[in-house]
Amino acid sequence: MSAVLDHHDAHGHDHDHHAPTGWRRWVYATNHKDIGTMYLLFSFTMLMIGGLLALLIRAELFQPGLQVVNPELFNQLTTMHGLIMVFGAIMPAFVGFANWMLPLQIGASDMAFARMNNFSFWLMVPAAIILAGSFFMPGGAPAAGWTLYAPLTLQMGPSMDAAIFAMHILGASSIMGSINIIVTILNMRAPGMTLMKMPMFAWTWLITAYLLIAVMPVLAGAITMTLTDRHFGTAFFNPAGGGDPIMYQHIFWFFGHPEVYIMILPAFGIVSQVVPAFARKKLFGYASMVYATGSIAILSFVVWAHHMFTTGMPVTGQLFFMYSTMLIAVPTGVKIFNWIATMWKGSMTFETPMLWAVGFIFVFTIGGFTGLILSVAPIDIQMQDTYYVVAHFHYVLVAGSLFAMFSGIYYWLPKWTGVMYSETRGKIHFWWSMISFNITFFPMHFLGLAGMPRRYADYPMQFTDFNMIASVGAFAFGIAQVYFFVAVILPAMMGKGEKAPQKPWEGAEGLEWEVPSPAPHHTFENPPKLDATATRVIG
Repeated sequence: MSAVLDHHDAHGHDHDHHAPTGWRRWVYATNHKDIGTMYLLFSFTMLMIGGLLALLIRAELFQPGLQVVNPELFNQLTTMHGLIMVFGAIMPAFVGFANWMLPLQIGASDMAFARMNNFSFWLMVPAAIILAGSFFMPGGAPAAGWTLYAPLTLQMGPSMDAAIFAMHILGASSIMGSINIIVTILNMRAPGMTLMKMPMFAWTWLITAYLLIAVMPVLAGAITMTLTDRHFGTAFFNPAGGGDPIMYQHIFWFFGHPEVYIMILPAFGIVSQVVPAFARKKLFGYASMVYATGSIAILSFVVWAHHMFTTGMPVTGQLFFMYSTMLIAVPTGVKIFNWIATMWKGSMTFETPMLWAVGFIFVFTIGGFTGLILSVAPIDIQMQDTYYVVAHFHYVLVAGSLFAMFSGIYYWLPKWTGVMYSETRGKIHFWWSMISFNITFFPMHFLGLAGMPRRYADYPMQFTDFNMIASVGAFAFGIAQVYFFVAVILPAMMGKGEKAPQKPWEGAEGLEWEVPSPAPHHTFENPPKLDATATRVIG
């Protein structure tokens, strides 16, 4: 069927709306594309700040002894690196993707609550400033680990209160963004697009948004109890007053484990868009992918205490959390098999988005296997708080979330900017990142197996070689991301490069490829009329 948009639908009424220009366009933005752009730029800024802290950590660990920072500052760096990367880089980036792509993918004119969308973005900026600025408060930044475990949090200086305040603001922003996404997806789909005809990215975000609404208040509760313990005489987590620090861990991980899936499900959605496009085949087992995503979300609520095998849990509890953790590997495995089956006998080409997607599948699978190993309680008791755990979660968060984001950026960048990026530069970025990432984090498995604990500023001589290799890899990986910004993003933002066609990827499907490149300021003002597959517009 011809997939031609009526000119009126595609371009909207840009002339009638007088899109604001200059700083007002961004400060007062209610357009989902502008807000999506701001989220993505904000998250990249935070990625650079968090990355800088990581490089200070790796510089200190380059060799034994204290070189660059003292142990107190080292603990502040590890704490703030984790908080900034999770709440400032990964989560906002996926919200940016949701803002940009969901209305385009489901044929909506914008997000459901445009002003709330603006508010949920602008809340993040002061929160990020408070979080990053805590280094300059008396006593320095919080140094209790990104998990903010009691009783350490009860002993921190004033920056702990600032961090708690910042986390509350970020949580409020996440909840508002999630409500917006749910209402947009459920109420604003084009006529004819049933739930089971939605793109996978929309499905993964719908489920992620429900997860966020369920667990952000749990984190808010945990840090509020910490605050009242610090200032109002309560003793939730203070053993001196009859409190229990282990209770904090239970509450935190009840938030923390679904949070892990909040950071990976949208990545699954992006990869599920990219792989079929470059394999030139339909996604294998669409329905099973939807059910697997839902299963992961539900199971994520019953596995939290696998982070706590060494806290004196009864054997029955250990067995329950061990088996439930192994069970969650099943729907995740379904996704991996579906992506591989999609590629099987497809007419595959390896443009940059596909390289990142295949790289994601490969490296995420390694991270998944190390997670499965850690789910076995007796092994985990040995590995608890060693560099093996650090290696595991960086394989699923950096090679998982971040690599999938790069895949999505290269895939949709022509639609966002209207110009094609340089394929050569994209491939340099991919191979440079892929190799340096593995040089950084693979040796950490061996360090962990050998017993090197995490969050230590110093270590004995026998760990030197692997730490040196990891530090060199980390600096190479950091420089690769600066290269990405300078060589790929800046030229695209300036409009340098050949003009992108409406549909740059031959196998791509979905409504976002039915509007011109770059996507006009207003799209789908009148709901598009869809064909039977709900991926094309009938002109």
